[in-house]
This record gives sequence, C-alpha cells and structure tokens, in this order.
Amino acid sequence: MSKTETLAKIMLGPVLLMQGLYTRRVTPKLPEAEGEREGVTGNGETLRLLILGDSAAAGVGASKQTEALSGQLVSRLAKAYQVCWKLWAQSGLDSQTLLELLEQYAPETFDVALLSIGVNDVTGTLSAAQWIARQQQLMDMLIDKFGVKLIVISPLPPMHLFPALPQPLRWYLGNRAARFNARLALLADRTDRCTMLTTRLAPVAGAMARDGFHPGPAIYSVWADDAAQVIARHLGNTASGKL
Repeated sequence: MSKTETLAKIMLGPVLLMQGLYTRRVTPKLPEAEGEREGVTGNGETLRLLILGDSAAAGVGASKQTEALSGQLVSRLAKAYQVCWKLWAQSGLDSQTLLELLEQYAPETFDVALLSIGVNDVTGTLSAAQWIARQQQLMDMLIDKFGVKLIVISPLPPMHLFPALPQPLRWYLGNRAARFNARLALLADRTDRCTMLTTRLAPVAGAMARDGFHPGPAIYSVWADDAAQVIARHLGNTASGKL
C-alpha cells in the first residue's frame, strides 16, 4: 500500500466508507447485455477467441451483446477470420472469483483471450501486490489449462473520472486504479504471450451507461477497435487494416 493510500485511509476512512455504502445504494443496478455468448462467424483462418471478466466484459451498459464488447470485437475480427468465440463473464466478479469460475470449466483451447477484470478488486481491500499475484495466476491458468497463445489485458478504467463516484472517493479509487494499472503494465511486459491495451476509455459526456459507472456502446466500440487491431497485429494478419 502506498503512503498516499495509507494516509488517505487514516484521514478519510469514515468518509470513504460512508460514500462507498451510499454509492452502492443509489447507483442503478443495470443488467448484463442480452444475447448470444458463443458462436462462429466470419471467413478465413480460424481464430478461437475467449472474452472473460466482470460486468464490463459481460456488457453491462449495453442492451444487447452486439452493442457490447464481445459483439463489437467479434464483428471486427470476423472481417479477416472465422471467429469461434465464447464469453465467460459475470457482474460482480473480482480476480479471485474469476479464478474460481475458470476452475469449473473443462479444459479447451483458445488462440486469444481478452481479459477484463479488476474494478471490484480496486473497490475492495486487496493491496496492489496481492492483486498482481492474482493476475499472474489468471495468466498462468489461461496458458496452462486453456492453451491461450495471446492474452490481451484490458487496463482498469479511469475511475477518477467516474461521474457516479463522489469526491474524495472518486480520487481515492482513481489513485488505486492508476497504481494497479502501473503494476499490471510491468507484469504484461515481462510475461510471454501477453500484451496490455493502451486504450484510454475516458467517460466523455453521453458515452457511459446511465449508472455513471459502466461503459456505454460508444466506449465499447473504441475498446473493440483497439483490441481487434492489437489481436490482428500480434497474429500477423495482413488484413488487419480492414478491421
């Protein structure tokens, strides 16, 4: 834990706790996007794709999966590949519960995994070191159990800009998210078969969901664009310019 975070907890602990409880109570509980969670689409070389993670991966903030991360990413990749895809995501998951979920699935093979996890860890009590250890466990499982050739990690969103969060809770969680992201980037750099997106998913006016906490379809679109380009580049597909 950083000195800044420790000091903030000492000075602002009761305020942060009350604001957290209040925010949970008043923030609308949006459903996960409706629609298919696996399928085969497109033409070309086969690409076995797994999208996994928490509520953002599950498409909260979009009404349909076609407008969410999974649908928009698959539609882009399908311009150059035959995409055999699956979505394993659920609202409320943190890194530990995602690990437990993956343990329940039978082994199968994927070429690419797009991972989006961590917001529920930031709002919890994990230290950055504990969180990074769990990210390492997730990467190891994806490679060892599911044969993933490329892990694409989504950075934590800029929580210091989330309109649903009051100050100073917004500042505090934003600071934690930034520190987690810095550690995550270092882990990705030293891990084979792993890359981290540089997507800056700033919550501009009208782009977020009505809860002020999740992406809307416009942000999912930017996210999918960046992920598709990164995947095509790493797989060496000369058609990446069409994605």
